[in-house]
Amino acid sequence: MAKKYVYFFGGGRADGNEGMKNLLGGKGANLAEMAGHKDLRLPVPPGFTITTEVCTYFYKHRRTYPPGLKEQVYQALKKVEKLMNRKFGDPDNPLLVSVRSGARRSMPGMMETVLNIGLTEKTIPGLIKQSGGNSRFVYDAYRRLIMMYSDVVMEKAAGIEPKEDEGIRRQLEKIMERMKKEKGYNSDTQLSTTDLQELCTAFKAKVKEVLKKEFPDDADEQLWGGIGAVFASWQGKRAVSYRRIEGIPDEWGTAVNVQTMVFGNMGDDSATGVAFTRNPGNGENEFYGEYLINAQGEDVVAGIRTPAPINEYSKSEHNKDLITLEKAMPKIYKELYEYQKRLEKHYRDMQDIEFTIEKGRLFMLQCRVGKRNGPAAVRMSMDMLKEKLIRKEEAVMRVSPAQLDELLHPIIDPKAEMSHKPLAKGLPAGPGGATGQIVFSAHDAVEWTKQGKKVILVREETNPEDVEGMRAAQAILTARGGMTSHAALVARGWGKCCVVGCGALHIEYSKKELHVDAKVLKEGDWITLNGTKGNVYEGKLPMMDVGEENKLLNDFLKICQGIKRLGVRTNADTPEDAKRARQFGAEGIGLFRTEHMFYGKGSEEPLFYLRKMIVSKTEEERKKALDELFPYVKKDIKQTLAAMDGLPVVIRLLDPPLHEFVPRDPKKLEDLAKELNITLEELTKRAEGLHESNPMMGHRGVRLGITYPEVSIMQIRAIFEAAAELIKEGKKPYPEIMVPVVCDVKELSDQLAIAKQIYQEVREKYNIKKIKYMFGTMIEIPRASLVADKLAEVAEFFSFGTNDMTQMGFGFSRDDIGGFLPDYLKKGILSVDPFQSIDQEGIGELIKIGIERGRKSRKNLEVGICGEHGGDPKSVEFCHNVGMDYVSCSPFRVPLAILAAAQAVLKEKVKK
Repeated sequence: MAKKYVYFFGGGRADGNEGMKNLLGGKGANLAEMAGHKDLRLPVPPGFTITTEVCTYFYKHRRTYPPGLKEQVYQALKKVEKLMNRKFGDPDNPLLVSVRSGARRSMPGMMETVLNIGLTEKTIPGLIKQSGGNSRFVYDAYRRLIMMYSDVVMEKAAGIEPKEDEGIRRQLEKIMERMKKEKGYNSDTQLSTTDLQELCTAFKAKVKEVLKKEFPDDADEQLWGGIGAVFASWQGKRAVSYRRIEGIPDEWGTAVNVQTMVFGNMGDDSATGVAFTRNPGNGENEFYGEYLINAQGEDVVAGIRTPAPINEYSKSEHNKDLITLEKAMPKIYKELYEYQKRLEKHYRDMQDIEFTIEKGRLFMLQCRVGKRNGPAAVRMSMDMLKEKLIRKEEAVMRVSPAQLDELLHPIIDPKAEMSHKPLAKGLPAGPGGATGQIVFSAHDAVEWTKQGKKVILVREETNPEDVEGMRAAQAILTARGGMTSHAALVARGWGKCCVVGCGALHIEYSKKELHVDAKVLKEGDWITLNGTKGNVYEGKLPMMDVGEENKLLNDFLKICQGIKRLGVRTNADTPEDAKRARQFGAEGIGLFRTEHMFYGKGSEEPLFYLRKMIVSKTEEERKKALDELFPYVKKDIKQTLAAMDGLPVVIRLLDPPLHEFVPRDPKKLEDLAKELNITLEELTKRAEGLHESNPMMGHRGVRLGITYPEVSIMQIRAIFEAAAELIKEGKKPYPEIMVPVVCDVKELSDQLAIAKQIYQEVREKYNIKKIKYMFGTMIEIPRASLVADKLAEVAEFFSFGTNDMTQMGFGFSRDDIGGFLPDYLKKGILSVDPFQSIDQEGIGELIKIGIERGRKSRKNLEVGICGEHGGDPKSVEFCHNVGMDYVSCSPFRVPLAILAAAQAVLKEKVKK
């Protein structure tokens, strides 16, 4: 049996089904399901899917096809011809097809499509006959084919890279724009049959002049040209960029869908549209969509004309005066409404539907799981759970950590927003608020962002080539396009603030200016967007966070809490941080840094005493400074233990290199010298003596406590006294004392002896039987992982400091990676930034060794991580898989860690 490469669908049956996404791509699998499943059998134009395996073969064999493919394609084409009672390439009764991509995961607009294939000078008369003599429609279809085919097949797939604004499609658009201007037309629909015939002739001449090749006037050549171009677009620049951003593997490949053309541009009884079974912008359970009468599908997505709403609910400021589909074609709307209900019930998820109406007959072109922003994803999950459409485990898996992150996004401060009148209004296509400087090109968005600037990308409309700039920008603003335009779809998928269809904007790219009525804004000027309302403001409005007040978020997190096993703590340096994280569901503090009090608000006095201690020459001087510093340290620790009452708080002893705290300000140096009763010259000499060649590996952490035991004594006393006072007040403090930068068990034993002595003294002082506490260490030096069995004889807990472990494990300086890491990522030497996500191959192995050896010595050893990796979903899953007790991350990443921990449990169940 020859290998099957082509899968047919149509006429109530299909070779494939929805479960074959890896082979047929998402689009092909869903077309098969819609056409052939017994509960659906919807009016899908018949066609066939060429599998992703052909794409793999295509790239492995110098862009050729496997043996037998052509025969299978023509066999499937015959089945389509029989169903449609038309023949491909026939002059009297021609069949026309579209050729589209379809990866296993949706990549909106990133790959190529060619419509109207099979339309040639020979088949034009037959199509005119089929359309009831509508020659205008036929020549409009022909000019679209020439534009698409020359752009997609003859230029892009051929590897031709024209200069900006000089691509063949743009040159053909200019010919059309010139004709419209000469004739005084405002819209493409005003072009007459004669105009379109002239355009087709002019287009063909321009194609030959620019691309040095004739436009192919042969149906078969067009078909195979289209198929090859779709496969070629898998490695196109924008598809590669999108895959890198979305984490889609290159080896997946795309399928190709060849489907009978149905026409929404055959007159006023024809239309095309895009709809969602629920609102993708806010998650409301309402049928939502847009359509265009007398148009082809590309017109809706391209945002060239303003689409009309399908029903009253879908009306917006921009289309409120346009007639709804429900009123214009009530019978068709009723049929569409019934289909969308069936589709959502069948797939048990929100569906994105494309449909076409040809001469009063409805066709379903495709359906797929609809992209949605974060707030909509959470709302849909919670609603579908209540509706018993899905189970709680599915509700948790339906929301990605990135989507959840959107609920924590900043919004414009409501008070500030109330006092500002919007400069313009558009459609709310992406959540939250954003402020940035105007840039007019994707290239500039990327470059300015590299320089550390915050930008908003402003475009007439975006296209797939803009994807890198859209990713780099804080937000996106377009003058044209609806809620189903390219910008809206991509922004919604990323959860990026976005306003589209802002018709008041007039952009002059050549001058890099934006005109709104009489107002002129230039490149670099600040604007602020409200992506939830669709408002655009001049200037830089203040932002605020709303996460902790979000009831929907809290209800969702409660479900996640009930599933996860891994604990989630927070890295908090202030009582405010601790309180916020606790509201989000943090189960303690995994990292409290004692040194935080020496930075920022209220730090002047404690920092002065710390500096005194640092530059002290004698033990007496040092002890005096530490005694003065003690009340500040104790007060801070006490407030944090109180905020986390009943929950563990890991307190790291002083860690940073001391030279960091030496003042540079001459006035502060003078004050310090005066306080120590020494000359400025002597102080400078002492400060210089603290200088180290490699301070990150120098005199810091446990090394300070060993050379200056009084430094550890002061901190440990502050911890125990703060806890004792809280116990006296009826609270339940639970400090965990963490010794950093340890590489040998003797270091730990030295510090534990101090802790035990202070513990007894404080117990006696406060007349308390017991203070609940733990003594442990931070594992951040590779050697510590290798001797973890010995460390665990003394330490009751390990906390992996993954930031420093990554730094020492790779030999990368965190502060200096900017010079080479981007190239490592671009060239694929590293797949991810190891400071963003745990390197599971190397650093992950050190962590596993540390856990295994540590628990051999102490079975109940508590293990967690406290680096920034604690908020990275992939790292959280890794921590779950290696049996850690908790992860710790910044307060605003606590919800992401909770979700990732719950999803790790569910993924583990699936694997089992």
